[in-house]
Amino acid sequence: MVEPVDKRKRRVRHGMVKERARILVVGGGYVGMYTALRLQRRLKPELGRGEVEITVVTPDPYMTYQPFLPEAAAGSISPRHVVVPLRRVLSRCRVIIGEATAIDHAKRTATLTTLATAEEGTGTEQLSYDELVLAPGSIARTLPIPGLAEHAIGFKTVEEAIGLRNHVIEQMDIASSTRDPAIRDAALTFVFVGGGYAGVEALGELEDMARYAARYYHNVRPEDMKWILVEASDRILPEVGEDMGRYTVTELRRRNIDVRLHTRLESCADRVAVLSDGARFPTRTVVWTAGVKPHPVLAATDLPLNARGRLKGTPELTIEGTTHAWAAGDAAAVPDVTAAEPGTDCAPNAQHALRQAKVLGDNIAHTLRGEPLETYAHKYAGSVASLGFHKGVAQVYGRKLKGYPAWFMHRVYHLSRVPTFNRKARVLAEWTLSGLFKREIVSLGSLEHPRAEFELAAGGKHHLNPGDDTKGSS
Repeated sequence: MVEPVDKRKRRVRHGMVKERARILVVGGGYVGMYTALRLQRRLKPELGRGEVEITVVTPDPYMTYQPFLPEAAAGSISPRHVVVPLRRVLSRCRVIIGEATAIDHAKRTATLTTLATAEEGTGTEQLSYDELVLAPGSIARTLPIPGLAEHAIGFKTVEEAIGLRNHVIEQMDIASSTRDPAIRDAALTFVFVGGGYAGVEALGELEDMARYAARYYHNVRPEDMKWILVEASDRILPEVGEDMGRYTVTELRRRNIDVRLHTRLESCADRVAVLSDGARFPTRTVVWTAGVKPHPVLAATDLPLNARGRLKGTPELTIEGTTHAWAAGDAAAVPDVTAAEPGTDCAPNAQHALRQAKVLGDNIAHTLRGEPLETYAHKYAGSVASLGFHKGVAQVYGRKLKGYPAWFMHRVYHLSRVPTFNRKARVLAEWTLSGLFKREIVSLGSLEHPRAEFELAAGGKHHLNPGDDTKGSS
C-alpha cells in the first residue's frame, strides 16, 4: 500500500527521514556495534520495512569487550561474559556473518564472503548500500620473524585468551610430570613480546594465576617459572605516563618478571626465543602483542588512506573528500580537536571508539534528516591497567594511582563500559563469587579439538589421558 503524500510530509516534519536508506556497517566491534545500536535507537528501523535498513557485516556473531580478555585468561571472568551477542543487542538490524573483502564506494557496493557463499562455493556476493560505516578494527602487526607464525599466539580474541590460559596450565602439568630438566625448563618459560596494554595486562594476570596455581603442584614453585617481557622501546605502558610506566617495571621485576627494554625478538624457531641482546630462552610459549595494523579491507577500497594505511577522517567522522562514507575507531585517523598540537589524531583505543560511535550514529541520523553534523571532541581522560589480582596502575585526569586503588578503578571503569545490563550483572556476580571462593585452575585444552577423542575411538586406537582410565575400542 502506497503511503499518502501528506502523511509522508508529516513524517518528515516530525523529524523522520525523507526516504528509505540502506546503511551498511562493516565490523561488529566497538564502533560497529555501538554505531548500529545508536542508529537503531535513533531511527527505529524495522527488518524488511521502514525508512531505514541497517546491515551489519561481521566475522563473528558477537562483540568482544577486549579490556576483559586478561581477566578471562586468568579465570576471573567466564569467556561467554566477555562477549556480547549481536543478534540480541541489534534486534532491529540485519546481521550477516562474513567479511567485506572489497568496497567500491563510487558504485556504492561491497563485496562480501559469508558462511553461505563458502558453503555454496560461490565465492562472494555483492551488497548495495546508501550510507557506509567502515569499522573493521585492526589485526595483529607481525614481523617476518623465524618461527613466529608456527609457535606464537596473539591476544586479540577471546579464543586466544582462553587458549593461552589452557596452554599455561598445560605447561605446568608437563613440567610437573616430566623428568627431563630441559623439557621442564622450556615448559615453565613464558615470553611476552610487546609492552603495551595487551602484553602487560596479559602477563600480569597470567603470572598471578600461575603463581596461585603452583600451590597445587607438589614439585612446581613460583620461583621455577620464568616470565619474560620483551619491549623494543625504552618504556612500557606509555598511556599511563612515564612515572607510572617506571613503577610498573619496578613492580613486575619485584615479582621476578624479567622486563627487557630496548630489546626485540629475533627468532622463535625450534621453540627457542632469541632476543636482540643475545639472550636465548628455550620456551614453549611466545605471546605476540607487539602492536596492531589496519584491517586489510581498507586497502581494498577506493577511499583515501593516510601514510599508515588508516582512513583519512574528519572531526565529523566522515571520510575526507567523500560523501555518505563514515569511519571511526582503529580504522580511522580522526583529528583530535582538543589536542594542543595541530595535526594530532585521536588514539585508537576503546575510550575514543565508544564515544566516536555515538557521535557517528547521531551524524548519520542528522544527514538523513537534513540536519547539521556534530563535531567529535573528547579530551583524553587517562588510562587504567591491571597487573593482576589487587594490582594495577592508573593515571586519570592527571592523578596517579597504583596498587589496589588503581586495580579497583580499573574494574569499576570497565564494568561501567561493558555493554548491556545483562553483561554488567553477570561480570559483577562473577567478581563477587571469585572473592568468596578459590580460583579455578582447570585446563580445558581439549575443547580446542573436540573431535579428537571420538576420532581415536572410531579409529580403534587407544588413548590415555593423564589422570584418567584408558579409553578406546579394539
